[in-house]
Amino acid sequence: MKNRFTALGVAALLLAAPAHAQQLSIATGGTGGVYFPYGGGLAEVINNHVEGATASAEVTGASVENAALISRGDSDLALALADTVYQAFHGEGAFEGRQIDELRALASIYPNAVQIVTLADSGITSIEDLRGQRVSVGAPGSGTEVSAQTLLAANGITYDDFTPERLNFNETADALRDGDIVAGFWSVGPPTSSIMNLATTRSISIIALTEEQIAAAIEVEPTFAPYTLRAGTYDGMDEGVLTISTPNVLIVHADMDEDLAYNITKAMFENVDELIAIHPAANDTTVEFTTDSTPIPFHPGALRYLEEVGASVQDHQRP
Repeated sequence: MKNRFTALGVAALLLAAPAHAQQLSIATGGTGGVYFPYGGGLAEVINNHVEGATASAEVTGASVENAALISRGDSDLALALADTVYQAFHGEGAFEGRQIDELRALASIYPNAVQIVTLADSGITSIEDLRGQRVSVGAPGSGTEVSAQTLLAANGITYDDFTPERLNFNETADALRDGDIVAGFWSVGPPTSSIMNLATTRSISIIALTEEQIAAAIEVEPTFAPYTLRAGTYDGMDEGVLTISTPNVLIVHADMDEDLAYNITKAMFENVDELIAIHPAANDTTVEFTTDSTPIPFHPGALRYLEEVGASVQDHQRP
């Protein structure tokens, strides 16, 4: 009889024990960009404010790889550029023949500015000057490479016109510093640490785009928008520089639990000050930016939160 009561007591304790928190993986990018620290900040927000869930940020090859990770269920949340997300959802561009229409958005979190960096004494002053040169176009499978290819092709420049190097942000900065390349592309929320670090050891210049070049790019990729890098963004940058930007989207799989998606969305928007403390790019993590910029449907959980706060959701953003 004593053994029977003991067994019943153990069973009751097991039933009363709280369930293990759901472990969530956030696919980000390289450590030299904004995705990784932003994703780490988002993980902390989830850990602190979403009951029953814990999260961690994972280093990845960024946007293109991240869309695939969500599709395969290898990551639960991911950061990706809007052009990449749009192409994946519709099966276009880099995703032709492998459409990922199960992608859903929780939010657009901040804009990525295309930053084309060279050394101040390189003689490179426009994208036309890249012809015949060795240029980093971003890591393989990254949104930076997608944006670089689109921008250049829209203005009549292809990989046949220069020698492309597929380097991540830190590798690009190192190659510029060492003279192995003459210019490098970043598509990232400014300021980014890899460019900041380069600017402390070398005098840099950011290549400006013309209004005509921007218009040509937008005609090809409607998710592009004009953007001016503010003076003082990096050491030695005395004037604003005109370029283009692309929103960054926080994506999940359509099968994510609706309450979980709602709770993550709510926690992010209502504790954005914690994200801003990690990186100033989070100043653009607003409901307004989200509804203005998101190119694919919201997850029903995110949509529920946006409607609760009275946001105006566009038709193409509804599942």
